[in-house]
Amino acid sequence: MDNKVPSIAHVGVAVKDIKAALHFYRDVLGVMPGDSESADGAEIVPLHFGDVDIELLSPATEDSPIARFLDKRGPGIHHICIRVPDIDEALKRCLDYGYRLVDELPRKGAGGRRIAFIHPQSTAGILLELTD
Repeated sequence: MDNKVPSIAHVGVAVKDIKAALHFYRDVLGVMPGDSESADGAEIVPLHFGDVDIELLSPATEDSPIARFLDKRGPGIHHICIRVPDIDEALKRCLDYGYRLVDELPRKGAGGRRIAFIHPQSTAGILLELTD
């Protein structure tokens, strides 16, 4: 990646049952899942598609953000993660321009990566995650 150009890191997909969801990706497309991990009350399983991943997200607890999303909207795209050259600078620019943030400071996400979310009310209804 050109370190000055943002790129799509992954698309988070909320599912009720990861094992059931994996059948399509593994059995039909032949994509082998990466190692499962937990973050933010969710089980996360990455699927590698070249430079962009799909992350299957399933609630690990009944009160997790993914559980609330599934209750309200059902399964589907939860968020898009954008890899930026400097997450601290991107968050500062968001604040300077008045974007509503879920995370004003980066925090540790899946894989130990630094992440922060921008509220969907500021981004045309799409929950965006930033990572560096």
